[in-house]
Amino acid sequence: MFSHFPESLVEICLMHPLDVVKTRFQIQRGTTDPTSYKSLGHCFRTIFQSEGVFGFYKGILPPILAETPKRAVKFFTFEQYKKLLNLTPLSPGALSAAGLGSGLTEALVINPFEVVKVSLQANRDSFKEQPSSFAQARRIIKSDGFGLRGLNKGLTSTLGRHGVFNMIYFGFYFNVKDAIPTNPDPTLEFLRKFTIGLLSGTISSCVNIPFDVAKSRIQGPQPVPGEIKYRTCFQTMALVYREEGYGQMWEEKNRGCGAVMLLVYEYVSEWLQRNW
Repeated sequence: MFSHFPESLVEICLMHPLDVVKTRFQIQRGTTDPTSYKSLGHCFRTIFQSEGVFGFYKGILPPILAETPKRAVKFFTFEQYKKLLNLTPLSPGALSAAGLGSGLTEALVINPFEVVKVSLQANRDSFKEQPSSFAQARRIIKSDGFGLRGLNKGLTSTLGRHGVFNMIYFGFYFNVKDAIPTNPDPTLEFLRKFTIGLLSGTISSCVNIPFDVAKSRIQGPQPVPGEIKYRTCFQTMALVYREEGYGQMWEEKNRGCGAVMLLVYEYVSEWLQRNW
């Protein structure tokens, strides 16, 4: 389980500022939102000026705490679902089905951490004024409990996000990787895996963005305090589409983490197999 910590830590450190920016764009309600960011550069400048450099690391503790079990669940269950489906010759469809199963299992583990993370990332106070992750979790549990209105709200969207992502991610990556011969040159082999990982992450991210936007809207602050506007996954998608248009469902998304995660995972796994 802990063998997955190095690649998880690399991904978090590299990608968390982009994740904060992504969440801010996803929870803003189009150009009519008075607090909306005009562009990616405007978002970075505003966060830096009003919240400081640590504003880009709001909500980083939940991912750090969750990433090791998350990665362990992702890759362990993928291998288990592959074995289960290997009763017949393992086909591209079986790999995608194994990815879907691993994503749904992963979502059950990660969703409470996502609820805390998004609520912290949406907070525009300075970093020093923000509650800690544990205080925020206690606040959510005290007010709404552990259920679908509390620490597990947005679960359906999270299931969709991770299920769809892993289904395409693993299915595309391993099928394409097996179809393209390995290269004896270490540099070219690195580029081969990186390119396939980048394509896998990009395609998966593009397809699962509506689920991600719905998750952020449900888990983030509601437009009117005390009134729940975004309730369920598909209701939220339809509402965003009707009020803000098709393009809002594809707000700023970090697409590079897929390549980094699979690439580091493969090399760390290979190193562990050689040395342990």
